[in-house]
Amino acid sequence: MLYHISVPDPQTRFLDITYTIPEINSEQIEIQLPAWRPGRYELQNFAKNIQFIEATSPAGNKLPLHKVTKDRWRVGTAGENEVRIHYTYYASIQNAGSSYVDEELWYLNFVNFCMYTEGRIGEPYRVELDLPEGYQIACGLPSAGNNALSARDFYQLVDSPMLASETLQKCEYNVRGIHFKIWMHGNLKPNWRRIERDFRRFSREQIAMMEEFPEKDYHFLNLILPTAFYHGVEHQNSTMIVLGPDDEGEGLYSDLLGVSSHELFHTWNIIRIRPTELLPYDFTKENYFETCFVAEGCTTYYGDLFLRRAGVFNDDAYVKELQVYMKRHFESSAHAAQSLAESSFDLWLDGYEKGIPNRKVSVYHKGALVALILDLYLRKKTNHAQSLDDVMKLLWVRFGKPFIGYTLQDYIGIVEEVAGESLEWYWRECIFSATPLEDRLNEALAFVGLQMSVFSNGNVQLNVLDDFKAQIQREKWLETAQVLTIEEEELEEDEEE
Repeated sequence: MLYHISVPDPQTRFLDITYTIPEINSEQIEIQLPAWRPGRYELQNFAKNIQFIEATSPAGNKLPLHKVTKDRWRVGTAGENEVRIHYTYYASIQNAGSSYVDEELWYLNFVNFCMYTEGRIGEPYRVELDLPEGYQIACGLPSAGNNALSARDFYQLVDSPMLASETLQKCEYNVRGIHFKIWMHGNLKPNWRRIERDFRRFSREQIAMMEEFPEKDYHFLNLILPTAFYHGVEHQNSTMIVLGPDDEGEGLYSDLLGVSSHELFHTWNIIRIRPTELLPYDFTKENYFETCFVAEGCTTYYGDLFLRRAGVFNDDAYVKELQVYMKRHFESSAHAAQSLAESSFDLWLDGYEKGIPNRKVSVYHKGALVALILDLYLRKKTNHAQSLDDVMKLLWVRFGKPFIGYTLQDYIGIVEEVAGESLEWYWRECIFSATPLEDRLNEALAFVGLQMSVFSNGNVQLNVLDDFKAQIQREKWLETAQVLTIEEEELEEDEEE
């Protein structure tokens, strides 16, 4: 399978694409454009950006092309054993799941515009790019020669976004045998020494907790805009992040750290530790699942927790981030009618829109809070011998590493195995009903010397209590999982100087 992509006139924002399908032995084939993209559980109708499409033989003769659904076509082969689909796609949006081209940048999410042939989704793909002279490619896919990329199948192709430009900036580091690259495009001068130090620390913290990394390399792809923006999307061995404004300074850097740590943990949680309903992805329709509070809630909780454990955040910075989750939940959806499980399922309906008042909850914010409640409950019960860390590691060993989907019941079973008891109260109050969280949350927080207050005007504040015994528990909760090698200790000392 071959894709050839060019941009004849960057000012128009149109990609010119030829999809070559070889070794055909049937009178007709059907080709499908994805209706949604991994990491965003809503139908997105990418086909609306196709301006023109035709099917031809290798000799250039037109073949019959009939639209079957909004994003599926049937092609008559007329006895040809190779068919070429030629079309143009409008790439004009800059967010972490879109595609965009101009005079100095190609930003491509292949899931937006690449089709697969029915029955042949597992075949290898090659992408050839007519890039301008001097452009460098940033992408998780392996190189297949000059301005060419390869993918073992369609799933890998569409889970590997790409930046290409003459002005890409790059930093590299290694952690526990894994090669990491941080790519930047935008009007800024990164402090690479600081970035490399902090990224190395949280990367090492995550690998130390999970005890291994699913990939051999990893790419942080960053598009920094002049306007306010915050969006990240997880991928197999990369993440695409769009942030702004580029002149925000410390605020921009804090956002970069937070979203990068969150997206890196997705390499385990959702990319490999995946709900059974999403394995494999069905790109033609909604893939409903109730466990997005695990996929996104636990990841949101851990994203900032890793930054604190790694010493990138101090206590004050971490407490500030926890307060953000609390404010976003309690000040906007504390009285919502839906449970977390229901809101997970309904992501496909309106999960990324504000929606009507008091209907749904955020799988990110409430999901992070119920993960916090569970983690602190397990730690209090076992004096830190067991925690949510153990739940995530068991999910990895049993479902992520062998890459078999887990069910909601699998998750419940692992949590209760780690707890050593039934947690019926937790599932009833935190996951399957709209019971207010305030009492359970403060009960959990008290163990580590924190308290959330909700004022009469609805505002939320998280306070650190003057409690020495609780402070000891808080330090155990937030302590690092890293045991540094001699080389890593020397590197840390060099970076501190």
